[in-house]
Amino acid sequence: MTPEGLEDQDQPAPEGGAADKPARKRPKPGERRVQILQALAAMLEQPAADRITTAALAAHIQVSEAALYRHFASKAQMFEGLIEFIEQSLFTLANQIMEREPDPAVQIQRILTTVLQFAEKNPGMSRVMVGDALVFEHERLSARMNQCLDRIESLLRQAYKALAEVQGSQQPTVNAQIGASMALSFLLGRLQRFVRTGFKRLPTEHLAQTLPRLL
Repeated sequence: MTPEGLEDQDQPAPEGGAADKPARKRPKPGERRVQILQALAAMLEQPAADRITTAALAAHIQVSEAALYRHFASKAQMFEGLIEFIEQSLFTLANQIMEREPDPAVQIQRILTTVLQFAEKNPGMSRVMVGDALVFEHERLSARMNQCLDRIESLLRQAYKALAEVQGSQQPTVNAQIGASMALSFLLGRLQRFVRTGFKRLPTEHLAQTLPRLL
């Protein structure tokens, strides 16, 4: 989600010299909103970035703060837009895996791989996923991100229970809870390391060799 060629299309053109300058093309409905979210995600990709202010965000895409608030009521809503993107991206793929893949062991490995590959391709989003970017923001954002992680754990729990049943476990529910908790801890550990190292230690490092150990 890297912004490209953003211009201040929300500002009025100067009265003088209008004939000498081409008219600016107004963004399509929803386009400016997407540009704002792209800019926020891009700014989060800076490893040492401080708390992002609306002033800094507006300056990044060369618009006024008022232009931002024409599309979002608050900065919290901007972060909610990023979390919504994370949710839609991950659960669209995860649900497809659960529906199309009959082997629960493969389900687990593919869900974990999907989450880690998404974070690797979207470093700014990984900071949102681990809560690093939400520390000084509204508490409802952390709560929503935690709910997202809970949903991932729930899908993993479902797959681990099916795996335990296939393996003839006498306590499939207990095994599922333990397995899903361990897998989510692995996910969060990889994401935390990715963020903490300034995106140098990739979350998919040695993934093919590591995933079988979680089964």
